[in-house]
Amino acid sequence: MTRSSSPPTGPVLAVGAVVAVDHHLLLVTRANPPARGQWTIPGGRVEPGESLADAVVREVAEETGLDVECGPLVGWVERIGTGFHFVIFDFRADPIGVATGLNGLAPTAGDDAGDARWVPFDELPTMDLVPGLLDFLQGNGIVDPR
Repeated sequence: MTRSSSPPTGPVLAVGAVVAVDHHLLLVTRANPPARGQWTIPGGRVEPGESLADAVVREVAEETGLDVECGPLVGWVERIGTGFHFVIFDFRADPIGVATGLNGLAPTAGDDAGDARWVPFDELPTMDLVPGLLDFLQGNGIVDPR
């Protein structure tokens, strides 16, 4: 996610990628505020002239080094806090070039991600996730509610 030195004057359009393979979810830690150090799905701001799908593909590549194909919209969230207001459209995304499973899908943290890894669905409730992420994943049928 590219940062500017001035605060946004209105809501910022962003995307997120829900990449799930073999009951594992691709997560990154945020290296910058808001929510620095917390786990979330890869994503970031949509650049001027960029389609939402292209932004999903770019953000996953920048933050994890993995190539994905953007799939359907899962849902959207709005995050408002001191100094920020994001409207985030989250899409399913599927890894490209791998036949099955997690073999060959080793994420490498890059751009504004502090870490990147595959997390088993059953470990998600124990992770320091950004607020609302687990509820979003459960509410949209990505992971089973507990």
